[in-house]
Amino acid sequence: MPQDHAVAGMISRLHDPHYDRWAAQIKRTGGCQQPIHLRGRVDHYDHAAGQLLHRYSTHREPDGILRVPCKTRRASRCPACAETYRADTYQLVRAGLVGGKGVPETVSAHPCLFVTLTAPSFGTVHVRREKGGKVLPCHARRDAPTCPHGRVMSCKARHAADDPRLGEPLCPDCYDYTGSVLFNALSPELWRRFTEALRRRFAKLSGLTLKALREQVTISFAKVAEYQRRGVVHFHAVIRLDGPTGPTSPPPVWATTDSLADAVQHAAGAVSVDAPTTNMTLRWGAQLDVRTITMNGDLTEQAVAAYIAKYATKAAECVGTLDRRINPLDDLAALPLREHARRLFAECLTLGALDDLANLRLTQWAHMLGFRGHFSTKSRRYSTTLGALRSAREHHMRHEEITTGRLPLFDEDTVLVIAHWAYAGKGLSAGDQLLAAALTGTRLPDSRRLEASHG
Repeated sequence: MPQDHAVAGMISRLHDPHYDRWAAQIKRTGGCQQPIHLRGRVDHYDHAAGQLLHRYSTHREPDGILRVPCKTRRASRCPACAETYRADTYQLVRAGLVGGKGVPETVSAHPCLFVTLTAPSFGTVHVRREKGGKVLPCHARRDAPTCPHGRVMSCKARHAADDPRLGEPLCPDCYDYTGSVLFNALSPELWRRFTEALRRRFAKLSGLTLKALREQVTISFAKVAEYQRRGVVHFHAVIRLDGPTGPTSPPPVWATTDSLADAVQHAAGAVSVDAPTTNMTLRWGAQLDVRTITMNGDLTEQAVAAYIAKYATKAAECVGTLDRRINPLDDLAALPLREHARRLFAECLTLGALDDLANLRLTQWAHMLGFRGHFSTKSRRYSTTLGALRSAREHHMRHEEITTGRLPLFDEDTVLVIAHWAYAGKGLSAGDQLLAAALTGTRLPDSRRLEASHG
């Protein structure tokens, strides 16, 4: 029995004479459910004399390996590492709103908007509607039309929040799966064109050329992509006005929130992308949300940062897809998918086989329903970087190890460090997963992953 095997493995680990060191490794990974296994050593040499001062080797570690966090951003794969990524993203976004992490607090006075750019409609889908705390019928129509495939385009159901029909088309045969997939694939380009159009419009409103505008104003942003239940992405973005040097300088007095909102609304409606090999022109959806971020009220800097950070760890799981790449040879009918997701997958594979669409890499990104962009991005001057936040955390951990005597103190200017590492697998055995969950207070992975995954 798999459960008996897990318990036996847990007992064996508890009786291992190196258990304490193993437990220390697990705690340092923060509860990572698929830690990376490394073999190797780190040598510290006196730079002048060439003398070996200290050597660390994984030969002295439990199982002869060092376990380090996988650092994935996806909560569906590793909730612990995704939580670290979410927290870092939160700090990054919030620093660009109120300061900190190297950003001056005066940035809180800069004009700033929270903008949501949506996808267009590709067909009527089941939705949950609420008004005044009351759930409304999905699509209740007295004289509902009948589509060409014989389906009445009406739904009187009051869907629960977890209803699996949410996002499913009322008529799958009428739904534009080609448009949905191509919009996901081309949405990064649509965003790029939006930012260019935004700068051009703001320059025009200010009576300046683009070059003159750059000498007075910087438009900074941080954004995240979110999947809707119907399988298309839309973007949430913080857009801020700065002076010419970024957040360290205020924008001119004529650069206001109202003028920025005007430029956003114009740019969102002005840009489009022509899909290759089709007569399709893709644009943003009609539902554009532009709101001012305040220090108090409903849309505070904390609420915005938390909202963006939450979606930075999500992917397409809400659509009912798989958390792995799809092989063109996979039998889609046999996969545990919602029918809507299955059709989206099939459309990705069909379009991905066309030579003119090869650069969109739809086959490789079928599991993401065609979207292959970065989920969270920012402009260079918005705030700090994820790399800087990780570096600060590593420096803090190293300082703790030196303070407690786990690492020797060396003068970094006179010591040469040479590292030799090799990948040795990843994951935890079933018994180790039980112990790791108890040690770190994390939840157990689902039954599909409660198996050994050593390399």
